[in-house]
Amino acid sequence: MKQAEPPSLSALIQALCCLPGIGKKSAQRISYHLLQRDRDGANSLALALTDAMEKIGSCERCRNFSEAPVCGLCLSDKRDGSLLCIVESPADVFAMEAAGYNGKYFVLMGHLSPLDGIGPQELGLDKLAAYLAGAPDTGAGGDVREVILATNSTMEGEATAHYINEIVRKYQIRVTRIAHGVPLGGELEYIDSNTLSHALAGRSEVP
Repeated sequence: MKQAEPPSLSALIQALCCLPGIGKKSAQRISYHLLQRDRDGANSLALALTDAMEKIGSCERCRNFSEAPVCGLCLSDKRDGSLLCIVESPADVFAMEAAGYNGKYFVLMGHLSPLDGIGPQELGLDKLAAYLAGAPDTGAGGDVREVILATNSTMEGEATAHYINEIVRKYQIRVTRIAHGVPLGGELEYIDSNTLSHALAGRSEVP
């Protein structure tokens, strides 16, 4: 008779399966490694996860990850407030920073997907509209002159970009879309910084 795994080990394997790209076999290997070879590392990982979950929330202005109500990127007076780059995830912010972008951001935390119940409200597009209108509590001050649509080059990303373009146009603000060098179906976080830098420099106006 096959010996069952201890309940706590089964729970650990199941928990690790929530990570992207990690199936049950990979989760099992990671669990066994941590328990056999690196219990100190496992304890550090557990503490770091708990700390991150307790401390990290969303910036009230751009929705990026932040430990403070307003993140450092939004508060910085060294960034170009006339540029607003709209991305799908915090990982995309990291990619744009590596490409040399120095404006402000708005992070959607996803893309439009009606089948998954993700609509304009879930993406915070009401907050985006308030930002573009220069509402006092947004910190924008009506300074935005160009919105850069940097959603992923996927079907959902393109649909999201089109929807946001319609919103931005109401405020008589220039709208551009990164395209050159970004492959169809590509996601920003997996594109090298040189390619993304060229895509940013070669952005075109959205008709």
